[in-house]
Amino acid sequence: MKAPLPMRGGVNPSRLYLPRDGQWSDLLSFLLERFPYMPADIIKARLAAGEMVNTEGVPFSLDSAFEADSWLWYYREVPDEVRVPFDIDILYQDKHLLAVDKPHFLASIPSGRYVQETVLSRLRKQFGLAEISPIHRLDRETAGVLLFSLRPEDRGAYQSLFQSRQVTKYYEAIAPTVDGLDFPVVYQSHLVKSPQYFTMMEVDKPSNSETKISILKRGSHLSHYFLEPLSGRKHQLRVHMNALGMPICHDSFYPVLGELREADDFNNPLQLLARAIEFKDPMTGQQRRFESRRELALLSDVS
Repeated sequence: MKAPLPMRGGVNPSRLYLPRDGQWSDLLSFLLERFPYMPADIIKARLAAGEMVNTEGVPFSLDSAFEADSWLWYYREVPDEVRVPFDIDILYQDKHLLAVDKPHFLASIPSGRYVQETVLSRLRKQFGLAEISPIHRLDRETAGVLLFSLRPEDRGAYQSLFQSRQVTKYYEAIAPTVDGLDFPVVYQSHLVKSPQYFTMMEVDKPSNSETKISILKRGSHLSHYFLEPLSGRKHQLRVHMNALGMPICHDSFYPVLGELREADDFNNPLQLLARAIEFKDPMTGQQRRFESRRELALLSDVS
């Protein structure tokens, strides 16, 4: 479905379905019920300003009727969204592919309380290209190599590489030094969503995740680890490192979910870096390898 609104500030419009069996007296009543945590004055102001439109691009108003089995289009906004004070570095660009070096704290794509402060929104704004789309993602807390497709017709070919495990990814981490492990270690477990906010947990089932862990430099208290995920589960590296008794430094989720903060501590990023990625480019047939130019903040503490 083609959006009736253009990209704005690097962000494409969102759409909301108006249910077929809806019994609301008017559109405003539906929106107030659908968005209970948004102040009613904001919803009313946006309707009054014509900032919400139907599929034909015709603005709704404060007295618009509820049009069942239709779509409403609007721009998502996050009041007082905090600026992430780090830049995205461009590693490579051709007509098909864009490789960037993502900083810590910047979400890959708009979600939840992050709209403008995401890699995708910044890139779309920088290049003026609404067709830029992610080929894969990194956790907001993780820095490193991230790939984007520049043309919609190419995206599927790149994503299929990840789905068929034809992409090799390398990570680095700073974590506590442990005794009793013979490196390299290959760790396997079955990961599922945890009842706790946004986290994963291990359960006693056949493995669905696997990570190879080596040591680049061993220190007395902290060590520099080299991680090779052999599968791609959410938070896999963080959970596996924690399970082996070496939770990644500055991880606010593992081993214990910390108190959710209103603001990030930009001085203490998660010590996890997507160092490099390798694959055969399906568009050109060339072997690709992109490497992050970033370094982990606690690397100097490994001694």
